[in-house]
Amino acid sequence: MRRVVVTGIGAISPCGLDVASTWENIQAGKSGIATITHFDATEYSVQIAGEATGFDPEKYIEKKRVREGDSFIHYAIAAADEAIKMSGFEPTEQQKEKVGTIVGVGLGGLPTLEKMGRTLETKGPKRISPYFIPAVISNLAPGQLSMRYGYKGSSFTTTSACASGAHALGEAARAIRLGELDACLTGGAEGCITGLGIAGFAQMRALSTRNDAPDKASRPWDVDRDGFVMGEGAGMILLEEYEAAKKRGAPILAEVLGYGTTADAYHMTSPAPEGEGAQRSMRMALNNAGLLPTDIGYVNAHATSTGVGDINELLAMRAVFGAHATSGTLAVSSTKSMTGHLLGAAGALESVLCIKALLTSIVPPTINLDQPIEEAQGLNLVPHHSQERKLRAVMNNSFGFGGTNATLIFGRI
Repeated sequence: MRRVVVTGIGAISPCGLDVASTWENIQAGKSGIATITHFDATEYSVQIAGEATGFDPEKYIEKKRVREGDSFIHYAIAAADEAIKMSGFEPTEQQKEKVGTIVGVGLGGLPTLEKMGRTLETKGPKRISPYFIPAVISNLAPGQLSMRYGYKGSSFTTTSACASGAHALGEAARAIRLGELDACLTGGAEGCITGLGIAGFAQMRALSTRNDAPDKASRPWDVDRDGFVMGEGAGMILLEEYEAAKKRGAPILAEVLGYGTTADAYHMTSPAPEGEGAQRSMRMALNNAGLLPTDIGYVNAHATSTGVGDINELLAMRAVFGAHATSGTLAVSSTKSMTGHLLGAAGALESVLCIKALLTSIVPPTINLDQPIEEAQGLNLVPHHSQERKLRAVMNNSFGFGGTNATLIFGRI
């Protein structure tokens, strides 16, 4: 089986508009969550989110072409540009036939969908933009990337709620291992901070209403957590077959060691008791990587700051890691405490952060963890401040509505 390595990473997030600024703020424990500016949220029960503040699509896309895509496509392009530039990847025309574009997207172009809905109602069908459909459908994120760079391999979207980005990375790595692709531009993108998006999750009572203290609102594993905070952005990763990357002198950042994916087959929005599906996902990734639980030094947890979800993931990790979970040698944190939850882009951005943790030997913190829940006893959840530690392999968990689970493992090369 062929080996798969990471040669480039890119990020657009609430904590920064590139990898360097995002990582600087993440390791410093600085929140990117603030009062919503994308629309007037005064009358909403939820008025906070993690916005990609200052993002200008015209820095990456020709002005007249910006209207061809919604914000999730813009974020994907910006993060992809950074990843490719970092990698120095310049395939020949023949090589491009085996370079894929696989991007996870949860909800797609909700801002444009909402806008066009108002246009239809107030101005009629003839005023709908001809770019409406290609701007909102999810597969135009990888589609636009494919056209932008001329990559002619597999091009599709994985849509599995909050596991979308992780599934995209896992499927891309699998295609390279099997020889179906030689390289793949992959990751996740999301841009759903709109009235409809916020109201929808708020009506489910899934979001935090801590409007008076946005930077304190996302509190994974804390007794006072009251829901997740929506975020937006993208994480993009260039994956290559190891020997080819080595031959061209690529900057090899990490290796994709393992991938696991399961279903709870339990409930529409709640995880299976004791994270049964999550346990199988983590064990599958470990088996796929040929690693023992004790080989993992850090877990970037899904941990969104919800009641049932946070508890069940901890129970799942206790079951999978056993004594290693409380030995002091396993660090577990939730970077969603700073970025909020990027939905379909979460697993991709958090994979970028896992790779940075490997490269820097710094484990990012879980901020706002003032009073850990009982189920957290004995676990190192990296409260408040980053920790320095040498890492051999790291794990990233992503779980979504419908009981979908994905686990990725990255390692030093």
